[in-house]
Amino acid sequence: MGLPLRMCPAALVAAGLSGFAHAATLTAAPGQSLQAMLDGARAGDVIALAPGEYHGSIRIDRPLQLIGSREAVLDGDGSGNVITVTAPDVTVRGLTIRASGRDLQAMNSGIFLQKTAERATVEGNRLVGNLFGVYVHGARGSRVVRNEIEGLHGVRLSEAGNGVSLWNAPDVTIANNMFRYGRDGIFSISSSKDRFVDNRFEQVRFAVHYMYTNDSEISGNVSVGNHVGYAIMYSNRLVIRGNSSDHDRDYGFLFNYANYAQIEDNRVIGGPLSSTIQGTQDSPDDERGMLPQAKRESTLKSGPEKCVFIYNTNHNKFRDNWFERCAIGVHFTAGSEGNEITGNAFVSNANQVKYVGTRHLDWSTGGRGNYWSDNPAFDLNGDGIADTAYRPNDLIDRVLWTAPAAKVLINSPAVQVIRWAQAQFPALLPGGVVDSHPLVSPPRIPAPKETR
Repeated sequence: MGLPLRMCPAALVAAGLSGFAHAATLTAAPGQSLQAMLDGARAGDVIALAPGEYHGSIRIDRPLQLIGSREAVLDGDGSGNVITVTAPDVTVRGLTIRASGRDLQAMNSGIFLQKTAERATVEGNRLVGNLFGVYVHGARGSRVVRNEIEGLHGVRLSEAGNGVSLWNAPDVTIANNMFRYGRDGIFSISSSKDRFVDNRFEQVRFAVHYMYTNDSEISGNVSVGNHVGYAIMYSNRLVIRGNSSDHDRDYGFLFNYANYAQIEDNRVIGGPLSSTIQGTQDSPDDERGMLPQAKRESTLKSGPEKCVFIYNTNHNKFRDNWFERCAIGVHFTAGSEGNEITGNAFVSNANQVKYVGTRHLDWSTGGRGNYWSDNPAFDLNGDGIADTAYRPNDLIDRVLWTAPAAKVLINSPAVQVIRWAQAQFPALLPGGVVDSHPLVSPPRIPAPKETR
């Protein structure tokens, strides 16, 4: 993983450091004062760590590279940040970084990038047992790529931090990382123009959590066995493409006041396990790991409660997504308006749609609707569009949503007569979702990428 401990000037030029005329490679060994070596380095120098343990927090206040192998371990001894970066154009590569402090208010992190640490590169490291793995606190243009980030586990979620946190940090790329444990995999707030690409998340609360983050991209990510795959809140003009949610517990995708987004080619899968998952993230009933193993396994195997939850979310384009084997395919509520929902596949969900509202919504555009696995309609002219409209809900469904105790009457003759009458006379139907051009076969949706 590490670079050679000695580099000639030509190699430094090739590494993009030609602006530093007197750049050198300095070799550190355990037992030396790493902070003293950093303080004595010049801009552009390479600090190469020999294998071994280096204890205590360090600060990087000039542009340089700190490199090594996974056998070079930076241990924060449980206090503060392990590495604090204040200078621009710093690279931290190939190291093991562990044991930050646990002060949430101080945002103790394995690597803390201050606002002045623009264009930082955090690459190929293993960050383990830190409160926050990497905190990008305003460091514009930074890159966090190909790291293994394992947060705290065996603690309450309220006591854990995130794998990567961003605050007001535009133009940041977080790509090809592996996240396990902790609170959220990636948490972004008050940022813009960021890219979260090809990451994998296991055993966290939210794989990706967006708050007030605009004009950004979430693509090619894989969320496996978490509480929620992708929670998108108060954010505008996003591209959410080619992600997968595999047996996340509560929601595959959750949208709350997310507007003008393109949501395409994503998959949410529940039902029998299709991936090997080593345990499950602690649930609110299991914050100390005390839930019986049988219940933990049952919680995971049941798949998401809702493939996608759409709440007060407007003017988005949901196209060519796959939602399979959830308790509810899509829960649509709170006055969400102007959304285009077409070309999606709703497959074997216990309830395909739960719509809370009184308006009539047609989920088809340009003569193309969605695929519904429980739609028995015919296609006599062979154009790929069913000959009759599809209605996922009726009046009885609405009664059951508002009064669950009415389930005891579901098979009564009176209920069956009401459902028959609504099928014969559509004018009796309340406001709700209709697909006027349902597809007779599911769309082709690219398989998700596996990053590990």
